[in-house]
Amino acid sequence: MKCAVIIFPGSNCDDDIVHVLQDVMGLEVNKVWHKETQLQDMDSQSDAVFLPGGFSYGDYLRCGALAGLSPIMKAVKAFANSGGKVIGICNGFQILCEAGLLPGVLLRNEQQKFICKNIYIKVETTNSEFTCAAELGQVLKIPIAHAEGRFHTSNEELDQMEANDQILLRYCDENGALTPESNINGSTRAIAGICNAGRNVFGMMPHPERASEEILGNTDGRILFQSLLKNTLTPD
Repeated sequence: MKCAVIIFPGSNCDDDIVHVLQDVMGLEVNKVWHKETQLQDMDSQSDAVFLPGGFSYGDYLRCGALAGLSPIMKAVKAFANSGGKVIGICNGFQILCEAGLLPGVLLRNEQQKFICKNIYIKVETTNSEFTCAAELGQVLKIPIAHAEGRFHTSNEELDQMEANDQILLRYCDENGALTPESNINGSTRAIAGICNAGRNVFGMMPHPERASEEILGNTDGRILFQSLLKNTLTPD
């Protein structure tokens, strides 16, 4: 499997995601600078494109708003529209929403503070190439690090997303209960991760790449990368 990782000015989790994809999962990875107009030599071969976390363009205007207009996003949109898998983590999720590849927007946390801690998320569906290796209702301990992670959209769109099974992850407590206290940033309906209607674009605020190795004391995040591989790899 071949992956492209898009680098924006202000990205700071790009090497983290490259390390996990390349050294932990054993995949081929290509870094692509945001000013490129195509996914370079892997344009026709990439199996997945990743938008990493960080503070693209210093989070000016709205988080992800300027990055959503970067030259490379035209190629990312074309890749997604052709059915290619696109994954945005934290700032990458914000960028995908700002670029119109995912519904909704990420607003400032309810407490108006930056939150950096381990939290719990619940797998709401396995009907997704991004969660298919997990168990329905499985609780994952994953770190977050964001100030604008509160997902929001209209009730009408939320109802449509629910009907389409697009809500993949929700904030919960360690037992899987959805409580006001476990909804760490106040996201509407405790949403932590979603996919588009076509089910090939995925965004989540928590950082699975920071919970994918034994040396870090937590491998819960690895299941999401294993899900991506599950339906991609074929026997030789």
